[in-house]
Amino acid sequence: MTQLGLPEDIQACLFDLDGVVTRTAVVHAAAWKETFDAFLREREGDGFRPFDPVADYDEYVDGRPRADGVRTFLASRGIELAEGSPDDPPDTPTVNGVGNRKNVLLLEKIRTQGVEAYDGTLRYIEAVRAQGLRTAIVSSSANTLDVLHSIGAEPLFDVRIDGVVAAERGLPGKPHPDTFLAAAKDLGVEPKRAAVFEDALAGMDAGRSGDFGYVVGVDRVGQTEALYAHGADVVVRDLAELRGEK
Repeated sequence: MTQLGLPEDIQACLFDLDGVVTRTAVVHAAAWKETFDAFLREREGDGFRPFDPVADYDEYVDGRPRADGVRTFLASRGIELAEGSPDDPPDTPTVNGVGNRKNVLLLEKIRTQGVEAYDGTLRYIEAVRAQGLRTAIVSSSANTLDVLHSIGAEPLFDVRIDGVVAAERGLPGKPHPDTFLAAAKDLGVEPKRAAVFEDALAGMDAGRSGDFGYVVGVDRVGQTEALYAHGADVVVRDLAELRGEK
């Protein structure tokens, strides 16, 4: 293993955004809860079963493209909606409408609460680049560029594959490996020579099914066993641990 805590043959690092680089996972979970609870209350009345911002978030929406998250969670409750179109207003009872409502709430929360980066991750990425490895940000979020800009982290990545790029290229999102594979290809690196850094179970699945050289799970919420079960080679609480920092 190198001083970066990676196998010697790794040439590139592919980082998820929410929960790995930035402290936005909790904001996403809150926006999803507000969205789904309002939807379920209107549909089922006050006796509805609320969205669980930990269990439901981890299982059904974390790391997935927005529409996939809507579809997957509602399916777990036996609910199927029409797809609608990407420009559906946020009060439209369609998959896209519900997803757009979540995005409105998310952007409002980001504007009012701001975005914080994980300092250990930023130090790690700087060390990775100092060692000559290439880097990519791989996120299902359509707001990735704005978030990176807000924390001054755009220069830390050679390639960006996010929700916008995925839509343009027709790439399915996590748990499919396609966005990570596209990042590796854009960096000119074989998947076996790339490491994936993820906090979401769907991201673990993507890293493993894409046959990447190393998969690092980042446990911010106490799901170490689940991250290993979904394919992590190693799990850390912060990327600084990979370099022996505490």
